[in-house]
Amino acid sequence: METESSSICLMFNSFILLTAIDWTFVSYTVLLMILIGLSGVIAASEIAYFSLSPSHIRMLEEDEKDETAKKILQLRSKPQLLLATILITNNLVNVAMVIVSQIVLSQVISENEMAHIGQWMHDYIFIGLFTPEQLAIGLNFFITIILVTFMLLLFGEVGPKIYANVNNLKVARFMASPLTFLNFVFAPLSSILVMWGNRIENNVTRNRTYQTGTSKEDLDHAIELTVNENEAAMQDAELLKGIVKFGDMSARQVMKPRVDVAAVEKDVNFEELLKIVNDSGYSRLPVYEYDFDKIIGILYVKDLIGYTNEASDFDWFQLVRSNLLFIPETKKIDDLLRDFQLKRLHMAIVVDEFGGTLGIVTLEDIMEEVIGEINDETDIDDDIDYVKLSDGNYIFEGKTLLNDVCRILGEKTSYFDDIKGNADSIGGLIIELLGHIPKTEKEINIKDLKVKVVAATSRRLEKVNIKVNSIQS
Repeated sequence: METESSSICLMFNSFILLTAIDWTFVSYTVLLMILIGLSGVIAASEIAYFSLSPSHIRMLEEDEKDETAKKILQLRSKPQLLLATILITNNLVNVAMVIVSQIVLSQVISENEMAHIGQWMHDYIFIGLFTPEQLAIGLNFFITIILVTFMLLLFGEVGPKIYANVNNLKVARFMASPLTFLNFVFAPLSSILVMWGNRIENNVTRNRTYQTGTSKEDLDHAIELTVNENEAAMQDAELLKGIVKFGDMSARQVMKPRVDVAAVEKDVNFEELLKIVNDSGYSRLPVYEYDFDKIIGILYVKDLIGYTNEASDFDWFQLVRSNLLFIPETKKIDDLLRDFQLKRLHMAIVVDEFGGTLGIVTLEDIMEEVIGEINDETDIDDDIDYVKLSDGNYIFEGKTLLNDVCRILGEKTSYFDDIKGNADSIGGLIIELLGHIPKTEKEINIKDLKVKVVAATSRRLEKVNIKVNSIQS
């Protein structure tokens, strides 16, 4: 009886021990799965937040009551800190995965079993090369690395990132609160990493043999070296140069100034409107109320088809479209081109810092900066108003844009960049250099050019004569 009682106690103790070991294995296995999941969502959040499109951002900005959207925008406002937080968290999780996987492996294969395997490898594979202990340790390390690497790549990197790339906004919303919390927790460490990164980047940039400002000049020079002297090749070269400088040009540099804009007042009668349309030759006309600073719509001339026989009191204002695009003068034309594409518009109103209208920019103005002048059947052969007196001797309108002057003179469009200041026209450049509006017959030297004021009023320069000194001499 006593022997039977001892056997029952021994069996009970063995069951308790087996249960404890199993629960330890299960606990660490569950922890390993949780860590794999955390690695996945962290990796997915990196792709999600840094692949949000401008349309996603605008949608989040428009929903002012959405707290999750506010968190996403706040995280996106400091991308370097966000990236540092994601990397710190991901590294901590990956280190924890290695440690836990080592514990799980020790539960699956005990030290004695690993030692037996090491002894077998010593006797039959690596005969005399390594000790059994070394082989056991190496095998343990190899299995851990292979296991962790496979799980990390499949479930913690590749899979989550593919999903996040397709569902970036959904993942961004899901991770908004956790990342906000992690951003707060790791803020000191993230700030240090960002500071170090910026310092290293500045040192590398300072030690480079080339700078961003000169690389475009190098590209222009390289383009010139790779083309032939025939006309077709030169046109291709100008096209490539236009593409290179496209992102650096602002709306002010390509706009049509307000004094040259054909516009119509809201209160004109229909007969006067038709005359303005016929005289201008444009397909779209801005419509203003009281003065040009208050543009209220765009009249599409094609909308007038079918109403040309109406009486002079016809209410044409009902045809005006109110979808306007107002842009600052400093807006880059590559960004403006994207706005035109998204909003399906062909014209933008350029305004200054006080809200006054400076002029208009059309899709055609932007495209001409890359492919050159675009002339249709209603255009004059040469849209730039100038007179060529002889080789290197021209008379330009004072409003002629500096880019156009450079094209006529055969210079690079960056020829005046170091002296032009805020000027965009040849008349504006002269005023910028002198500090006042000069009188007629005033002569000044600008680089290799001799410039003479041919006609001027108290408000603007009308015409200027430009001679290239090298040719003149």
